[in-house]
Amino acid sequence: MSARILAITNQKGGVGKTTTSVNLGASLAAAKQRVLVVDLDPQANATMGSGIDKKKLRSTIYHLLLGQKRIDEVLVRSETAQYDMLPANRDLAGAEIELVEETGRETRLKDALDSVAQNYDYILIDCPPALNLLTVNGLCAAHAVMIPMQCEYYALEGLSDLINTIKRVRANLNSNLQIEGLLRTMFDPRNTLAQQVSDQLQNHFGDKLYRTVIPRNVRLAEAPSYGLPAMVHDKSSKGAAAYLTLAGELLNRHGA
Repeated sequence: MSARILAITNQKGGVGKTTTSVNLGASLAAAKQRVLVVDLDPQANATMGSGIDKKKLRSTIYHLLLGQKRIDEVLVRSETAQYDMLPANRDLAGAEIELVEETGRETRLKDALDSVAQNYDYILIDCPPALNLLTVNGLCAAHAVMIPMQCEYYALEGLSDLINTIKRVRANLNSNLQIEGLLRTMFDPRNTLAQQVSDQLQNHFGDKLYRTVIPRNVRLAEAPSYGLPAMVHDKSSKGAAAYLTLAGELLNRHGA
């Protein structure tokens, strides 16, 4: 059995993509799943949040995408989160420009992951907050897209752009790409607008909306500064519990 590959993406920044990549990855690993987290964001927050020092890295996903290193030369282990990782650093920002002239530039990540997919149950790709060539690489490599979003007015505006991008990638580059689900993040049930947007999402997306809701939570916010997933930082926190629940929901969906 080959891995289920999920691109965690939303072109809007600050919606919890990296938080979801790291904490869902750690929660799946805690459920005895073999997990690989791919950091496709030049900010490298998933790398740092997994306890890996981006400044000390000799080989990163940048070298992999440009064909300078093999995937086994780039893979590192996050001891804190208990998953494997393709880490990033600031170099990755240059990959955009350098890949433009390359053949097969949209499928560099897919080609690399194909060689290791059988070693994992889940591969989670943390995409940058932009609809750029790095994100397209994530969408080409993925079976499905997980969309973290805050329940606010502008979130719905950006969602249609993202769905159009997914449709274009499906039409031209990856005909199997599906929307895995929408994840409500940083949710505050006391906020009336959040509740209204949540209801709209429920009406519009139905089964595609995860039942699990990720609350606004201090422990989730502070865990990355320690290089830890929330469940290692404070397993009893509401944020950690929510991601463990999400992992369970995902496993149930896929019959694992």
